[in-house]
Amino acid sequence: MTAYEPPDAAPAVAYDAVVLAGGAARRLGGADKPGLRVGGRALLDRVLRACADAGTTVVVADPRPTARPVRWAREDPPGAGPVAALDAGLRHTTAETVVILSADLPFLEVATVRRLLTALRSSGAEGVLLTDADGRDQPLVAAYRASALRRELTALTNEHGGLTGLPLRRLTAALELTRVPDPVASFDCDTWDDLATARARIREHGHVLDEWISAVKDELGIDLDVDTGILLDLARDAAHGVARPAAPLTTFLVGYAAAQGKGGPEAVAEAARKAAALALRWADEDTPEAPSSEAKADAPQAAPGPDVAG
Repeated sequence: MTAYEPPDAAPAVAYDAVVLAGGAARRLGGADKPGLRVGGRALLDRVLRACADAGTTVVVADPRPTARPVRWAREDPPGAGPVAALDAGLRHTTAETVVILSADLPFLEVATVRRLLTALRSSGAEGVLLTDADGRDQPLVAAYRASALRRELTALTNEHGGLTGLPLRRLTAALELTRVPDPVASFDCDTWDDLATARARIREHGHVLDEWISAVKDELGIDLDVDTGILLDLARDAAHGVARPAAPLTTFLVGYAAAQGKGGPEAVAEAARKAAALALRWADEDTPEAPSSEAKADAPQAAPGPDVAG
């Protein structure tokens, strides 16, 4: 069952996001990695959902359809590498804080991005990045102070005459960093085996419901967080107390009623409460009631039967 936690009104820090999505995907045989699907959604769209509250989101890649609007940029020349791509995206941002992400993170969540932002604000460091299951830095799952990135990008440009082909470690080595271990959110899909692992994980019992609801909301353009436990309990009561087909029909009607009232999570919860109470009353009618003692006294007595012995 999914626990309900009301979403924060705003992230801890106002920020822009840069998503690098133009890599060659050599270990995937040149496949369109950002477009590969996990749980019915493109990897790029999963990452974009995690940074949906960014002021500006820049995707460094050739334009493609995405689940939400973004700004597009491209490194010059295309394929010049991650440092050049990061620089191209950063040029379209204005916030003092920027989140830098790769487009192949199937388990990245809003909570992960906010954790990075909170750590950056409280640490005083120039960047906060995740480390993976082996303790390795993941500089493309990180939050940085934009001024520090621009400073080091300028220094690298002056030193090398450009940014083409430079590895990310040349950029991050000069920054004061804080590290946050997170083997799940830092997991990226570099190989077909990685993709298979991601697809298998979201179908596990503890994840499948959250994944499915998130995918449906994306598909329908719904941004509403409700207590799924209430809806599941309602479906159970309707199925057991009325009839099995009553479960999906009842939950649909609850959603429709909440939408008619233009309500949010509270309206859904109230409609679900009323429907659940009705289902319980319905079920109670199937339970024979024992007659009261007064009713027994008033009931006509059956005539005595024939005396079998006589």
